[in-house]
Amino acid sequence: MVRCGVALSCVALLVPGPVAASARPAAIPAEPQDQAAAKIPPDQLDSLVAPIALYPDNLLSQTLVASTYPLEIIQLQQWLEKNQNIAKDQNKLAAEIKKQPWDPSIQAMAALPDLVKRLSDDIQWTTDLGNAFLAQQSDVMDSIQRMRGKAKDKGSLQSNQQQKVETTTVESKQVIVIEQANPQTVYVPSYDPQYVYPPPAYPYPPIYYPPYAYPSTGAVIAASAISFGVGMAMGAAWG
Repeated sequence: MVRCGVALSCVALLVPGPVAASARPAAIPAEPQDQAAAKIPPDQLDSLVAPIALYPDNLLSQTLVASTYPLEIIQLQQWLEKNQNIAKDQNKLAAEIKKQPWDPSIQAMAALPDLVKRLSDDIQWTTDLGNAFLAQQSDVMDSIQRMRGKAKDKGSLQSNQQQKVETTTVESKQVIVIEQANPQTVYVPSYDPQYVYPPPAYPYPPIYYPPYAYPSTGAVIAASAISFGVGMAMGAAWG
């Protein structure tokens, strides 16, 4: 079942409430009452989304949708490992990836192998994230806004050469929007959630992702430990 073919609209994604209909599964069964009682509470959701909450909006939306296909993420990671020569050529990579029977959200991730590896290496967290996104979409969006607010208040989240951080009002609510400084290039942030956000620690097991293996551009925000990898050109799959 195709859940999303392209990245979601940044504002539509981050405004509290349901994400645009085009981003949702074609048909999601009504949630049983017994499942409603098992929803993840806000503090645990905050910790669950902490590793990606500071991603630029287009990348964030792609990551959330891709997380609902954990098996395909693993398959993509295995494919990238077996086809490293192809992966070095973006044109060849795009052509070969289109031949694979994966959801478009997974295919779009092929251009960001380090992010794919992160999602694959911690597949339980990725699965939990995807399940939460499907079952508690509005709650996940609210958590992302809370974590962005905490990072911004601490001084960790700022505009720089790679991204623009703005606060806007949508439907009478303030929303923190993160966009690429260059709309055609995406930079993936790398940060330790336990450092960029203020305490306390969250009930959900904390997740630390080490810095990327590829050379950093050196763009590290002072006192925030947010760094950015090599910028990647965004194709049509990113919307």
